Amino acid sequence: MTKTINVGIIGAGGIAAGKHLPGHRNVEDVSVIAVCDIDESRAREFAEQHEIEHVFADYNDLLGMDEIDAVSVCTPNNFHAPPTIAALEAGKHVICEKPMASNAIDGQTMVDAYHASGKILQIGLQNRFTVESRTLRKLCDEGFFGDIYYARAMSVRRRGVPGTPSFISKAIAGGGPLIDIGVHILDALLWILGCPKPVEAFGFTAQKFGNQKDVINPWGSWDPAQFEVEDFAMGAVHFEGGLTVTLETAWATHIEDIGQTFFIGDRAGATHSPMRIYMDKDGEMIDYEPEPLTNLIGEFEAFHRAIREGLSSPVPPEETLIITKIFDAIYESARIGRSVPVE
Repeated sequence: MTKTINVGIIGAGGIAAGKHLPGHRNVEDVSVIAVCDIDESRAREFAEQHEIEHVFADYNDLLGMDEIDAVSVCTPNNFHAPPTIAALEAGKHVICEKPMASNAIDGQTMVDAYHASGKILQIGLQNRFTVESRTLRKLCDEGFFGDIYYARAMSVRRRGVPGTPSFISKAIAGGGPLIDIGVHILDALLWILGCPKPVEAFGFTAQKFGNQKDVINPWGSWDPAQFEVEDFAMGAVHFEGGLTVTLETAWATHIEDIGQTFFIGDRAGATHSPMRIYMDKDGEMIDYEPEPLTNLIGEFEAFHRAIREGLSSPVPPEETLIITKIFDAIYESARIGRSVPVE
């Protein structure tokens, strides 16, 4: 494919303006030519601000354009599946914002549509493309760390609650920080470790700030009566082969912002950000920064390269479906108070 790749954006919100639009436009010979939003006035304002020619209120009309080669799905979490499936069925490649879906049932329908279409479905998990993730994945693939038996993924904010309905309404968002920011850290960690197969999960969720009035929050206020999701979540997941992973994530806590992802093997261990390796050598404990990989590409460049060269999805949707299944299990465990299998 040598011609310009024409892109349509479905969902004219902040993630479209802040990530997807510049992501596509930073790739050579890619043009964003259409935008759609159920609020047509917002779509029109988006188009005028960013000089986009075509505006729609119905994504089916956008998908009806023969000129469109690919779409970005930037709708709220609970509404990722319908436009993604429709786009694949219309013969368009799709990059869908994270999380894949708010539940594994929707995620599976997306994977099925992907397989039936022959097109690319990529979920917007950009942490797979960082220098740290790529470097550590290569070392894991080489067996550098030995038997990796424990890992932790953490993203905890002292205060950073996104108070809009698209984040705090259960019917729109599907969940809170677990699927909002937890998806990034858990996906990157499991991808580094080679996408192990989960067996069982235990989870706990809490709502300690969202239901209060006048919470100190630099990101703005919200109506506590509309806050329907957790603001803290944790999980412990057991995998085939003996690996156990813990996950902690929060929008608000009485602790400083912390987010140290690490994993340990019987030969060496590593932290993700900053990237450091800890091991024994010549009778001493040593730690150092590994040589980072170079000549890496970002997620949107990878997406368009895959389109042009007929490659498979840079973020295989089957792998991201595993994350969704883990989250389903964590939420179910939190509801019933005991561990549950990851189906």
